Amino acid sequence: MNEKIKLITGNSNLPLVRQISNYLKIPLCDAEIKRFSDGEISVKINENIRGTDVFIIQSTNPPAENLLELLVILDAAKRASAERITAVIPYYGYARQDRKDQPRVPITSKLVANLITVAGANRVLTMDLHSAQIQGFFDIPMDHLFSNPVFYDYFAAFGSNDWVVVADLGSIKMVRNFAKKLSMPFAVLDKKRHVANQVEILNVIGEVEGKNIIIRDDIVDTAGTLTQAADFLVKRGAKQIYACCTHAVLSGRSLELVEKSTIKKLIISDTINTENKNLSDKFEILSMDKIFGETIKRIHKGESVSSLFEY
Repeated sequence: MNEKIKLITGNSNLPLVRQISNYLKIPLCDAEIKRFSDGEISVKINENIRGTDVFIIQSTNPPAENLLELLVILDAAKRASAERITAVIPYYGYARQDRKDQPRVPITSKLVANLITVAGANRVLTMDLHSAQIQGFFDIPMDHLFSNPVFYDYFAAFGSNDWVVVADLGSIKMVRNFAKKLSMPFAVLDKKRHVANQVEILNVIGEVEGKNIIIRDDIVDTAGTLTQAADFLVKRGAKQIYACCTHAVLSGRSLELVEKSTIKKLIISDTINTENKNLSDKFEILSMDKIFGETIKRIHKGESVSSLFEY
């Protein structure tokens, strides 16, 4: 990799960024991200990035400071005359409001797409969007990566006998591909959402009695739906329950709910930094550094990245 590529990071997910940097064998660009005394974000890039290919790596999970950091760094890179700026967003926050499903509500995923574009991004790279339609909210190129291959490598050793992959209605396509690669059948949970973060599991479509279960989803936030689903499946005769979620938001009482639930193991990725969560042995973290690192390398070299989307 030549000197024309620069990696800049915010503070949201330093562990993942360091692993990406190690994979690419490229040191992080010297950049200061500080706070003024009133809390405003201050950014200064201490290297010449004129005419370079800049990749700014920052997840936009709460607090909103993470999103603001990304926008300010983008603006700094644009004003420093970078040739091309790619926003690498392992977790794309504010994605769950992707349509007007009620009167007088915003479409925040479109709003954030506009902010990122106006701030100076020429391209966006992200993983496992909550809704695939968000790709259409951008007027710049977007590469949408999938975490399935990494999770497949983990579960492939389990064998396919007596295992069923379970999805909810919103993630059928992702889970169908995941189950097909593992040569496992899949089942679907029918649920009813009363308010945000509160659902009721109504039924399961598919055979789960006497089976070991892998619940596959893109996000685990409050873990209410996930733990309810696990308990529901056990009542329907399922045996061991494993859960597999890409983005570990883990807000509220989520850790307590997971610990008390019938879930044997919750496998998550490192798209969100969970270092301050003090996760127990019930959690296992898989890194997405190689997928992001390889994609960054191919984008920089002008090579095809479509093979990375295949599963």
